Amino acid sequence: MRIAIVGQQQFGKAVLEAFIERGDHVAGVFCAPDKADGKADPLKTSAESLGIPVYQLASLKTEQAKDTLRALAVDLGIMGYVLQFAPYEFTSIPRHGMIQYHPSLLPHHRGASAINWPIIRGDTRTGLTIFRPTDGLDEGPIILQKDTPIGPDDTVGSVYFERLFPMGVGALLEAADLVVGGRGAATPQDESEASYEGWCRSAEAKINWHTHVDLVYDLIRGCDPVPGAWTLWNGQKLQLFETRKHPVRSFSQVAGRIGTVTEVGDRSFCISAHGGEIEVLKVRFGDQPKLPAARFCAEAGVGVGAQLGA
Repeated sequence: MRIAIVGQQQFGKAVLEAFIERGDHVAGVFCAPDKADGKADPLKTSAESLGIPVYQLASLKTEQAKDTLRALAVDLGIMGYVLQFAPYEFTSIPRHGMIQYHPSLLPHHRGASAINWPIIRGDTRTGLTIFRPTDGLDEGPIILQKDTPIGPDDTVGSVYFERLFPMGVGALLEAADLVVGGRGAATPQDESEASYEGWCRSAEAKINWHTHVDLVYDLIRGCDPVPGAWTLWNGQKLQLFETRKHPVRSFSQVAGRIGTVTEVGDRSFCISAHGGEIEVLKVRFGDQPKLPAARFCAEAGVGVGAQLGA
C-alpha cells in the first residue's frame, strides 16, 4: 500500500521502518520542525536516509499541509507519536483516511500522558488503541486494542519500551491491513467510560512524603523516567529513579520521621513514608546527570536522619 506517516521520535522511526521492511511504499513523512537544540528527529533522519520526502510544517491545519498531503495521493495515513494537532480536514485526505496510535485503552486516559496516569493511579492493566482521528482529542472510533498488565514494580519506562512500544508498531501494521482490506470497522467510544487527564509534568511529579507509601511509590513509578518524581534536598530538586517499596508491618519497624533518610547502603538509601519506606537506587540532583544513589549521598553529605522535601 502507498502510505504517508505522521509522527516523530523513536516510535515514529520504528513505525516507518516496519512498513518499509514489509514492502509498503512510504510516499512522504510529516514530522514537527527541528527543536532549538538542533538535534534532528529520529524519524526525520531515518526517512532522509531512505530517500523519503520529509515535510516539517509548523502546523497541519494550513492549506499548505492539506495540499502537500493531497499531492502524495496515498491510500492511508499512519499517525504514530503525534503532538501536532491534525484536523479532520487533513486526516480525511488519504483514500482510506488515517489511523492513529494511542497508548491507553480508550476511552480511558485520553490525553498526552496516558502512560503515566494509570501507573500513578495504581492500575494493574493498561494497553493501546488504534483509532480513527477526529477533531476531538483521542475521541475517535476504535479499530483495535491490545492490553497488557502493569506489574507492581513496573515503571513508565518498562511498560512503554518493553510492551506498548513494540505492541503499538505491530498494531498499526495490523490495523492498516484491516482498513485497506475493507475489514477495519470502527466502534464509537463509550463516553460514559471516558476520562481525560492533562500533561504529567514537574508540578504533578512533586512527592508529598506525608501521603501513604503506596501512593508515593506509584507516583515515582509513574514518572520514571519522565518527568521524574522529585523532592528537595538543600533547596534543590532531587529526582528519584529505580526505586523499591518496603512496607512497615509494625510501629517497632518505623526507623525515622516521615520524609527522612533511614538508611544509607552501598547501592541505595531509604526514605520513610506512612506505611513503609522507599528505597532509591538512582537520582538526579539539580541539573546534574543521573548517578547512583549511594554516590549522591557520599558527595552531597546525605546521611541517616537527613530531611527531604523541606
